[in-house]
Amino acid sequence: QAQLMQSGGGSVQAGGSLRLSCTASGYTYCSDDMSWHRQVPGKEREFVSGIDSSGRTSYADSVQGRFTISQDNAKKAMYLQMNSLKPEDTAMYYCQWRCMYGIHWYSPLGQGAQVTVSS
Repeated sequence: QAQLMQSGGGSVQAGGSLRLSCTASGYTYCSDDMSWHRQVPGKEREFVSGIDSSGRTSYADSVQGRFTISQDNAKKAMYLQMNSLKPEDTAMYYCQWRCMYGIHWYSPLGQGAQVTVSS
């Protein structure tokens, strides 16, 4: 079964760090187009960070300088290192990856990982 599996997340105090991981399995091929998003109850999902097909990284203004996105092609994995966490970073975090299954392209989401930051 093709899927994106997430790990990491948890609860930390403000100023702490967490690392999220996302691993692709079962897909024919996954591109270099990947991203992280987050969502809090009652609000729309928002972009956090991404890597485009040219390898350029981008970040939401709210996480710039604190979060770092990276990938490991050999492991078919992407990561989000989150430092200097703030209570407002509390959300469910999702990875998204443009992958091919058979002859079709998809942009699936991972199952989500809860990040809770206490003040």
